[in-house]
Amino acid sequence: MKLKAMYSFLNTDLREVEKELEETIQSDYAQLSEAALHLLQAGGKRIRPVFVLLAAKFGDYDIERIKHVAVALELIHMASLVHDDVIDDAELRRGRQTIKAKWSNRFAMYTGDYMFARSLEQITRLDNPLAHQVLANTIVEVCRGEIEQIKDKYRFEQNLRCYLRRIKRKTALLIAASCQLGAIVADAPKDVAERLYLFGYYVGMSFQITDDILDFTGTEAQLGKPAGSDLLQGNVTLPVLFAMENNEQLKAKITTVVRPETTAEEMKEIIALIKQTDAIEKSYELSDRYLHKALCVLETLPNNKARSTLYDIAKYIGKRDS
Repeated sequence: MKLKAMYSFLNTDLREVEKELEETIQSDYAQLSEAALHLLQAGGKRIRPVFVLLAAKFGDYDIERIKHVAVALELIHMASLVHDDVIDDAELRRGRQTIKAKWSNRFAMYTGDYMFARSLEQITRLDNPLAHQVLANTIVEVCRGEIEQIKDKYRFEQNLRCYLRRIKRKTALLIAASCQLGAIVADAPKDVAERLYLFGYYVGMSFQITDDILDFTGTEAQLGKPAGSDLLQGNVTLPVLFAMENNEQLKAKITTVVRPETTAEEMKEIIALIKQTDAIEKSYELSDRYLHKALCVLETLPNNKARSTLYDIAKYIGKRDS
């Protein structure tokens, strides 16, 4: 089953979220609106808004309230992508030119800042101090994750703990907050909101690990960017760590060859060498462990359509190919 078919019963409300997103990113400055719309129209899974809506189904569901949370979370995600592309000097995002490539680095940075500001504006439409606090704390952690990624670029001596801490802040906590905030704003019981947060965290860890695997196993058409882009940009991900583990020859090759000026042919060779090890399999094993934890948390939640949909999405995330 395709991902969108799993939550098709949310389509009307997701269109409302998309409409709100388009309205929110509008600016009196035409070029700023154009840049933000450029990223929005590039698509994306909108998985964070979906998690917000599904989590809200465990409480008093009201799309007029919930949509502001969904928009806020997606804007934070979009802002982080814009900033990532500047830091990574990336030319493509979802198969289209990045904002920094189409306009400039400076313009992209301010576009990302603009999206962050708009996300905060959205959440303040809700009279819920706890929701404000959770969102603010999440932004802080996302920023810390981004800074750690910059610090760790081309640092091949880092360990597994360092990698897991980084992806927790960069990816997992935003998905966890999506689940938690959907429940909070819908006035779901506190223990339900806490369990949804845990579910989102475990799913988010699995999601990012799978993303990092796909950087080596996916095609450019599937990824919307060349395979190996993360490693080329100096991001040392789980498959790389596992590949270098107890393999000094490969480690020496990777640390010697991988630089900003590495050619496409050199990167193809590195990818092939990594795929010859058991690194991909070991990475999937860890992703599956997080996925299993997420599914165990789901079993403790009220049995409704939202829970079964979260189950299907979680299973899909762990096995997706793009």
